[in-house]
Amino acid sequence: MSSIEVNTFTYHHGDIELAGYMAQPSRYPRAGILIVPTIAGPTDIMYERARWLASQGYSAMVCDIYGQGFITDMKKARRLADELRSDVSYYRERFRVALDELRSRSGLANRRLAAIGYCMGGEAVLEMARSGEDLALVVSFHGLLATPLPAKRGKVKARLLVCHGRADPLVPPKQVRTFLEEMDVAGVDCHMHIYSGVVHGFTDPTNSQKTMDAVSYNASADRQSKAAMISMFDEMFEPKKTPSH
Repeated sequence: MSSIEVNTFTYHHGDIELAGYMAQPSRYPRAGILIVPTIAGPTDIMYERARWLASQGYSAMVCDIYGQGFITDMKKARRLADELRSDVSYYRERFRVALDELRSRSGLANRRLAAIGYCMGGEAVLEMARSGEDLALVVSFHGLLATPLPAKRGKVKARLLVCHGRADPLVPPKQVRTFLEEMDVAGVDCHMHIYSGVVHGFTDPTNSQKTMDAVSYNASADRQSKAAMISMFDEMFEPKKTPSH
């Protein structure tokens, strides 16, 4: 396990100040990974995942969503999310500036960059792919799959990995079918992993403490989806060789 360096900083989308959190290996990152959190914004779990990815050799940046940190009031989070999503181009731009920040701070080229997201973050990274962001890979964990601006053929540059709970009431079967048809029409290289009986939010252990039937942690789906992501990373991002002296 390599030593890691952690930094916090601010960056901007227009006049909105956003908070970034970055964990990097001390030397020679394999790739840069943008982490987009859930509708509630960045949490300790997201920071922990950034540090874990850094320990595996990746430069990992947790981005901000609203410029207000972690939102504990879910009604407020939904209102902020609806406002942000109301303009799809602006919504996509919010995460484009985060990707630019990762690119600048990691010093890595586009084919060494990926974006991963959870719940709303999963939706956001898929929107990044649809908009043609120059990324090697996009990974969505229990993300929303619908979009007002479907991908156009030849537009998506990234490979996609979508990890979905079959019993997720926020992403019903019709939405899944529409998404897969969209990917086929657009000619996207998309892998989809579906976990039977699993609902929304399956990667977050704190969801087991919530009373909402739509959301629950599932240890197996969490483990298997993480393994699928790492397998894709291994396939696409070979370790950078240390220069000989």
